[in-house]
Amino acid sequence: MSEGDRQAAYERVRAVKSAHEDELMAKANVVGVGIGLRQRGGKPTDEVALVAMVTRKVPLSQLKPEDVIPAELEGIPVDVQEVGEIRAQ
Repeated sequence: MSEGDRQAAYERVRAVKSAHEDELMAKANVVGVGIGLRQRGGKPTDEVALVAMVTRKVPLSQLKPEDVIPAELEGIPVDVQEVGEIRAQ
């Protein structure tokens, strides 16, 4: 991916993040929303994604429908990453 393509991808994700951040933050277990590289098997890929940070990953069967994080928003992949509890130091 060229530098220009990567920059365009980040700008697109930034716009989607801005449009959907409040809705994602309202879901149970979500502690942050950011932009980063999608992870597969715990390793980063080169795919730019919207990152939903959760205290812990929960099986879909244990989530209320309104708390399910979509796999993509406006064509942008959403990567759910477990980060644990976030506390100010």
